[in-house]
Amino acid sequence: MGLGRSQSDGGSGAEGPIDEETQTGHSLLYRILLAGMSEDTETASRSDIAADDWVERLVPSWLRPYCRLARLDRPIGTWLLLWPCCWGIALAGGLEIRLIALFAAGALIMRAAGCTINDITDRDFDAQVARTANRPLASGALSPLNAWLFLAALLALGLIILLQLNRMAIFLGLAALPLVGLYPFMKRITWWPQAWLGLTFNWGALMGWAAVSGTLAWPAIALYGAGIVWTLGYDTIYAHQDKEDDALIGVKSSARRLGAASRPWLFAFYGASLAMLALAGALAGLAWPYYGGLAVAGAQLAWQAATVDIDNAADCLAKFKSNSLFGALIFTAIVAGQLTG
Repeated sequence: MGLGRSQSDGGSGAEGPIDEETQTGHSLLYRILLAGMSEDTETASRSDIAADDWVERLVPSWLRPYCRLARLDRPIGTWLLLWPCCWGIALAGGLEIRLIALFAAGALIMRAAGCTINDITDRDFDAQVARTANRPLASGALSPLNAWLFLAALLALGLIILLQLNRMAIFLGLAALPLVGLYPFMKRITWWPQAWLGLTFNWGALMGWAAVSGTLAWPAIALYGAGIVWTLGYDTIYAHQDKEDDALIGVKSSARRLGAASRPWLFAFYGASLAMLALAGALAGLAWPYYGGLAVAGAQLAWQAATVDIDNAADCLAKFKSNSLFGALIFTAIVAGQLTG
């Protein structure tokens, strides 16, 4: 939060009885040394970024803020948005490559749009949180006007993709926009913004089913419910990264609300998700291999809940990212249950 910086800039406290000329000389020497250290640190930092950041290495400088705004350098969010879509498609019995490709492109674009809306709304908050202070809008690398124009372009592309689907899927896609638009405000008014994210991020389960069948049915609704509580679990883990900064600036989250009691709640959220996934499979008439795959996926969730260190940001991020594996396991289980049914 910059406390260290303010302390170092503010002076060294009590000073000895030295004359003004000596103090000035020491100050000048200190500034020269500090400037050299800062330059070396910045050079090392740039070198580190260039070594492991494909956006920094491959993308022209003018385009980098847009890539970072869209989180193209952090694809986990796209995967977590895409997997429920694939679940819905597979559960409805459709495995067309064209349909999955459309949803993959849509997930990439709409995740970028959602991140853009979020960053426009939260740019002042983001500037006060260590993990998000370097985001393009929070850091000033991109202006709000350019972000709005970028958002308009993303929504136009998303609409083009949406119009390739059937009427029910188009209707559901448009109905999701209020969920996306309101999400950034939830952390201001409720301790459970992660639940709202669950409503938003798993809408694709309904759309995937509808894109195949042209209707909605109970298996898709059960699948959607499973996704909501799954997201509530993994995003609670994610929110533990920022809980100290969030407390200082007044941002609410399930991580702050649950605090040290998060672990049993994670088991409850993930257990409820598995129960609803089992119900979705039963309602869709999936064969026994689905339940074997569900057991394997359940073990992955249990591992997360049992081993996550909620006071270790790096571990929270690693456990959060592991949910892409869970998504893949569920998709594989649904396909196996369909093929042997």
